[in-house]
Amino acid sequence: MQHLYYLSKRLGQGVIIILVVSFLIFTLLRVMSGDPVRLIVGGMAPDHVVEEVAEQLGLRDPMLIQYGRYLKGLLQGDMGQSFIRPKSGATMGGAAFDDPTRSERAEVAGLIASALPFTLQLAGLALLLALVVSLLLGIPAGLNPGKWQDKLAFFTGSTFVSLPNFWLGIVLILVLSIQLNLMPAIGYRNFHYTWLPAIVLAVEIIPFITRTLSVSIAEIMTKPFIAAASARGIGRKRIIYGHALRNASIPVLNLLGIQLSTLIGGVLVVEFIFDYPGLGLLTIQAVLQRDFPLIQGIAIMTAVIFVCINIVVDFIAVLIDPRLDH
Repeated sequence: MQHLYYLSKRLGQGVIIILVVSFLIFTLLRVMSGDPVRLIVGGMAPDHVVEEVAEQLGLRDPMLIQYGRYLKGLLQGDMGQSFIRPKSGATMGGAAFDDPTRSERAEVAGLIASALPFTLQLAGLALLLALVVSLLLGIPAGLNPGKWQDKLAFFTGSTFVSLPNFWLGIVLILVLSIQLNLMPAIGYRNFHYTWLPAIVLAVEIIPFITRTLSVSIAEIMTKPFIAAASARGIGRKRIIYGHALRNASIPVLNLLGIQLSTLIGGVLVVEFIFDYPGLGLLTIQAVLQRDFPLIQGIAIMTAVIFVCINIVVDFIAVLIDPRLDH
């Protein structure tokens, strides 16, 4: 019952965060310069056509009324329609629409739904790679502070954190894809196209996970309950994996949640370099084309994913250590 109360409380907080984010994004996009109706009907359309379409779309209504209508659509699963993209999948200007008000324009929810699985796949693989490397480096470093294992983890983390992701991406394409022909690089045809961008993203977060894990284990190994367990004759492996790692998993788990949320929301550069068809590439295209409904749809979806990940992580942490509920 206590866990259910904690979960409901966090869900309530998450709903408030999503509402605030949606309102801020909706407001900021509409106070930006430029008339979005021009993007829909085309720059050469006469003024009376612009005003007619604007009235039909409700873009001349007060801001709060527009937001209320948008929020009502969100609750019904309607995230609006793209200003630029027709249902055919092209990315041309608004003058190509026979019916600029609605029926010819692509649904934002559909565009996001087609790109989101690619980003989730990329983020999941990157996090898995980062976790494997971080465990291999972080556990020995935490168990041997000041020794070569600790120095190796520190050197690796310092090297990785200094590598710009755009530079690393280009280098990996030149070496692993073009020269050695080991991995495909540009676009997406199958799962193999995910490896190179996932490696780039993994290199970004390995230093943080490794450092958190090693510091947590080193600190926990000095606690009195570890010494007491050793005095009772409990084996070192059981102490490490049954006590030290269990307690060290909470800060690492919180960091994993943050990093996964960051990966999903911050893959813009990497997806652009590799022409990977995820949310990052879709976001860049939407910004360049000033496709406001698509931009706000991606922002809201990212906020929802961020909130959900953090709720799940916090709930798992409470299950591991119920004291965190207080």
